[in-house]
Amino acid sequence: MTRDQVDIVLIAAGWTAAVGAAGLVVSRVIAARSLRWLVALVALVAVGGVIAGVIGTADAMFLSSHDRGVVLLVCLVAGLVAVFFSFVVSSSVVRGSDALRENARRFGETGEYAASTTGPAELQALSAELARTAEKLRDSREREEMLETSRRELVAWVSHDLRSPLAGLRAMTEALEDGMAEDPTRYHRQMRSEVDRMVRMVDDLFELSRIHAGVLQVSLQNVDLGDIVSEAIAGADPVARAAGVRLGGMVEPGAMVNADPAGLSRVVANLVTNAIRHTPTDGVVSITGRVVENTVELAVTDACGGIPDEDLHRVFDVAWRGTSARTPEVDQQHGTGAGLGLAIVKGIVEAHHGMVQVVNESPGCRFLVRLPA
Repeated sequence: MTRDQVDIVLIAAGWTAAVGAAGLVVSRVIAARSLRWLVALVALVAVGGVIAGVIGTADAMFLSSHDRGVVLLVCLVAGLVAVFFSFVVSSSVVRGSDALRENARRFGETGEYAASTTGPAELQALSAELARTAEKLRDSREREEMLETSRRELVAWVSHDLRSPLAGLRAMTEALEDGMAEDPTRYHRQMRSEVDRMVRMVDDLFELSRIHAGVLQVSLQNVDLGDIVSEAIAGADPVARAAGVRLGGMVEPGAMVNADPAGLSRVVANLVTNAIRHTPTDGVVSITGRVVENTVELAVTDACGGIPDEDLHRVFDVAWRGTSARTPEVDQQHGTGAGLGLAIVKGIVEAHHGMVQVVNESPGCRFLVRLPA
């Protein structure tokens, strides 16, 4: 590179840098204004840098006055065209930004968001991400509403279930105090039964509160599923006999599961108790267990007649008892329960990193629990 060329490069760089510095100052001033002005400023700085470079190096390039005028006129026309197209492009960007802002405003008012398909790819990507966020928020609101509904139902039903035995206990204690009880022993037995029922309800509420608080602790051990099922059948057999329900089960030999023994026992007991409660006289409740690859499957099948498809997703909700009535029909053998048993089952199973589901299977339902082996 010759000395003249070096001089031209240095002179052009100096003039262009001066224009760029001026453009930077102006950009700071108009930074809060519309994006179209910033895009137009970029075009002006680019063309202005070229013009400044030409003016600064005109003498070094030995340009005549006529040639210099021609070059400057060309640069001026190119600058105007560049600014025009910068306004066109920036208007497109601004329209996409306005659409995004309008959708965001509507989302804030209605909670609904429709992704925009116009504008630059970056704005479309941002709009699509906002649409996914809106979907997640909508799902969260729905879950929150369902939980709130469950809480209200739980308070209403538990209040009723506690009020009834407490009223009965008061009446029986008053009868005993007044000497009006013809058979005090029977009264004592009935009082003990009501107290036991309330204790079970309070225990269920405490267990459910630990599950929802995320503080349920499980002590994992290698447990023989057959032993757990045998204990559950032995404990529930008197209740099944009283209800006229046949209870049986079969577990594949060597079905071992890494689980908390007490938690797994409660899962099986709750499922079996629920199956007996909803199975009519002469019905059958069956418990089966097997190993499938690295998973242990436990299934409890009853003869409840099935659950309506629209209610299947609510089976494991807190306080759901198969009816929307605030005071469900009372089963004389088993009572109504507080609608906590299956919610506790789900919480314990998920604490073991397993899953539980229910499907209709003639003549009733099949509850399936899958746990890591």
